[in-house]
Order: sequence, then C-alpha cells, then structure tokens
Amino acid sequence: MTTMVKRITLTAITIVSYFGFSSALFSQTKAHSHDHTHHAHEHSDVAHHHHHDPMTSDETPKQAKLVTGQGEYIFSWDEELTGAFPKEAHEFEPGMHGGFNEDPETGIVYTGIPGYGLCSISPDLTKWSTIGTDQRLKDNIHGIVFFVHKGKKYLAVAQEGKRVLVLTLDGRIVSEILKPTGTEFKFSEANEFFGSKDSNFGVTDVTYLNGTLYVAHGYSAGDFVMTIKERNGVWSWGKLAWGGKGDKPGQFQTAHGIYAHEGHILVANRAAGQVVKFTKKGKFVETFNDIPEGSLVCNVSYKDEHYFLNALSAIGEQKSAPIYVHTGKELLSTVIPGDLDIPILTNIHQVWPHIVTENGSKQLYLLVHGWNKGKFAVLKMEK
Repeated sequence: MTTMVKRITLTAITIVSYFGFSSALFSQTKAHSHDHTHHAHEHSDVAHHHHHDPMTSDETPKQAKLVTGQGEYIFSWDEELTGAFPKEAHEFEPGMHGGFNEDPETGIVYTGIPGYGLCSISPDLTKWSTIGTDQRLKDNIHGIVFFVHKGKKYLAVAQEGKRVLVLTLDGRIVSEILKPTGTEFKFSEANEFFGSKDSNFGVTDVTYLNGTLYVAHGYSAGDFVMTIKERNGVWSWGKLAWGGKGDKPGQFQTAHGIYAHEGHILVANRAAGQVVKFTKKGKFVETFNDIPEGSLVCNVSYKDEHYFLNALSAIGEQKSAPIYVHTGKELLSTVIPGDLDIPILTNIHQVWPHIVTENGSKQLYLLVHGWNKGKFAVLKMEK
C-alpha cells in the first residue's frame, strides 16, 4: 500500500455519538493485573462519564474530529461504516466474542455473532449477510480463518467448548472436529491431557498453512497448539502438537490467537503479553519485542507491511483496550478507541486490518470486535 500523508494533530473535543445502544451512560472496564482461563473472571466495570467545558460566546459551533495514534498510523471513528452493522443483529451484539478473517481475492470479510450466525461483510464494509442455515453456526465463533485448500475456498471456525468446523463459503459443513481422545498426537503431554476425564476442549482460534489447520487451545490447563489434516476430503486431528502451560520458550500462558504469516505460525500468548513466532513444525523462533508490559495480547494480524495486535483490556488510565501497530521488532503506534468516545467499547477481542480500494485509492480501516458488553466498530486511518 502506498504510504499516505497522515494528519497527526490530536484533539480532545467531540460530540458523543450514541447508536446501537441507547444508554446515556456507558461503562468503561478496567483490567485486573492477571489473566484467567475465561474472560468472565477478568474484569469489573467502573462507570465513567465524559465532561466537556461549555463553549464560550466567541467559540465556533463546529467540533473537531477526535483521532488517536501516533506517527503514520492515526485513526478516527467511522460512524457510518460502524452503523452498517445489521439492525436485526443488534440484540445479539452484546454477546460478540469472536474475530475476523477475509478472502484476499474478493475482499469479503467473515465473522460470527453468537445467536445470530456466521456473517460475511462486503469488501466496502457497507453490507452484511448471514451464511448457511446450520444451527451450529449460531454457536460462538471464537476464531475464524479463510483458506484455499487444493484449489477450493473454505472457512474454518473454532467454537470454544464444542468443536472446530470446516465449511464451504456458502455455509455447508464439510467436517466437524471434536475433542481429541488422547491418542492422536506425537506429543505425550497433549495425549495425557486429553486422555484424562478432567480435560476440557478450550479451542480459541484457528489458522491455515501449507495444507494444515493449526488450532490454539488456550482456554485450558492443556495450553497447546494442535493440528488438523485433510484425508480424502475429511478433516481430522493430525500428529503435530506442541506447547503446554508454562513460561519456557515454546510454552503458553493462554494461547489465544493464532495466525499464519510468511511460512511461520504466530501465537498471541495472552497472559504473557507476547506474540510468539514458530516454524510450521512448532519450533520456537522468537517473541516480538516492544510490547507494553501488562498487555493481554489477544490476536495478531498483518496488513500494509505491519502487524496489528490488540490487548484485551485497558492498561493503567487508558479509556479502552489498546491496539498496537507493530513492525515485529518495534511498536510504531498505540491506538486507543476509548479516546474516540465510541459508546460501549472498552474491551477488545480482535482487530482486523482491511483495505477498501475505490477509484484507485486505497483506504485502511480497522475492524474492531469488542468483548464484555460487545461492540462492533470501524476505525478509519487518517490521510
């Protein structure tokens, strides 16, 4: 993407715009200093009100746009595209608890809304549609990936506590992969865990690389990355798995997000505040530098020659969870959606960078998937 001229001036005056939820007040959520297996035990709500000084007689009535970020990556809130969220899904929005992925050929974005279903979003982000009629698609889609396998396009979704599904783009289920039994892997720690009657199925995300699906299993004492392979059109557990709960290189403290990039597997190791790089065979390579301490990193994605990460919760006095623009070596910009006075949005479950091309011009947006009261929002990169 061609480098765009950015507006860097930050302002602090706004008109608070309320939509989706009609409450005159909205909650801000502060993080505890530790991470738990489930989100529900992580946070407590603290009421927060915005106050603005009244205008004096010599001030103009025009209010300046709020922006957030540093350097080249400055963002504002795009209320119009945020408002494209389907009206019939508003009642389900508070339960949003998933993420995004997209078809790079068409630009169609895919996401899930618990109780409403699997959705596609048009490349220009203006139109939402539901996909498929299978009731399993109304369960929470905690993680999702678009991929091309043997020349055909598919989606895979991780449904925590239940299953991993592989499906066609029209919503037809190809394979349902259930909890392992403890005999599948060439990794004794995973086999021992899943062979125990006390084990759970805590899948959080899924990605695809070179014919293999990689699954993060972080909502569990069995904190692993596992693989799924296709044989004769059927997807089932592969032999490769690695990890385990701990703080040694290659171990995890809630393997939450997983993302394939340039032949490697990146894992958002949430409680450790890390993004960890592995080879496709599970060999530890490195961790990203320059991620602020206390960041509960949920997910990682890549666009415009940069990584986009999000913490789950605010750090210190931040008004919302932060979004990081990162080179893999250093932090370039910290984007705080709470500084844009977006109603409801405090915690962030995933951020997805998306480029809209119109008349030869490219515009970068960030799609935000909130958590804890739920929220969908779109941020626009300032030119």
